[in-house]
Amino acid sequence: MIKPTTFYIALGSNKGDKFKNLQAAIDAIHTKIGHIKLISKVYKSPAFGFESDDFLNCCLVLESDMQSEHVLQELLSIETALGRTRKKDAGYEARIIDLDIVFAEDKIIDTKALRVPHPEMEKRKFVLLPLNDIASKIKHPKLNKEVSVLLEECEDESILEPINIWLKNPSKAYNFSNYNYIAIEGNIGAGKTSLANKMAYDFNAKLILERFADNPFLPKFYEDAQRYAFTLEMSFLADRYQQISDDLSQLDLFKDFIVSDYDVFKSLIFSKITLAEDEFMLYRKLFNLMYKDLKKPELYVYLYQNTERLQQNIKKRGRDYEQNIDNEYLEKINTGYLEFLKTQNDFNVKIIDISDRDFVENRADYLWVLGEICGE
Repeated sequence: MIKPTTFYIALGSNKGDKFKNLQAAIDAIHTKIGHIKLISKVYKSPAFGFESDDFLNCCLVLESDMQSEHVLQELLSIETALGRTRKKDAGYEARIIDLDIVFAEDKIIDTKALRVPHPEMEKRKFVLLPLNDIASKIKHPKLNKEVSVLLEECEDESILEPINIWLKNPSKAYNFSNYNYIAIEGNIGAGKTSLANKMAYDFNAKLILERFADNPFLPKFYEDAQRYAFTLEMSFLADRYQQISDDLSQLDLFKDFIVSDYDVFKSLIFSKITLAEDEFMLYRKLFNLMYKDLKKPELYVYLYQNTERLQQNIKKRGRDYEQNIDNEYLEKINTGYLEFLKTQNDFNVKIIDISDRDFVENRADYLWVLGEICGE
């Protein structure tokens, strides 16, 4: 997974319902651009550089997979949607909403469309004061000074007044506090690892990823399933048992919950498909001895995708040893999972059909999946 870029965004409004404008912009940024980590206090400040009504200003910390130029275009689009019309001639003016990229981590960008860090931000108290609330230790990449120092040195004598109403962070709507351990499962190519990665990053979860890529028997199994099936399934079981035992026993006080891209029970589902009947009977005895001692997830999410979409995803990620998986094998796996989930009473199960969704490329789909997971 590519690490998202952290952006620091300044917001301002001095026309209409100013607070409502700020909240609408924040909601749109969450929906269209990325995960909002922090939002500053809101400050009332005098218009800077021209005579007009007072502004309401704030700043936020945003994480996004988008490139800086794409983030800028989305911010401009949000401004337009909220009713702002930018004039061609540069100059100060009253505005329904103003959205600016102040920092993009430590990047220095100087193009016709975008300049980062934002020019002269160090001279503007209405940017520095809310930014100091949420990013006081961040250094200006050109001036090499922390935001707190820039605020102390700022010669802008404007008097800013904090207001006692807080903006809502829409990211907080997704509540995982009821769960200590969530398992994301699905067929080959369903996207369980991608979803677990995104959830862990956005919601401060400890991430447990299956170490399937290190299994030397997997490519051999796809070449000669009958010969390597039992060896493969036994090695998977041993690896999964060891890994999940170790990872679940290691507490991380700085994480809010655990999310994994597998549950050990998948070993029994796959082995029932791949093993001969006598081999499976032996395997199941060993599995039951091991599985009863493992901690079970409080929430088990199964990502269902139809076979056509699974094949598309498998081809897209391009693992050589997966390219000849046939439809019948994938359908048996889906059936095995669904039969298993119907019988489970020990933990909460949510089956989510994502056949028409792409939560990796489409943020709206990702937010929809989060809503399905958190919903009743």
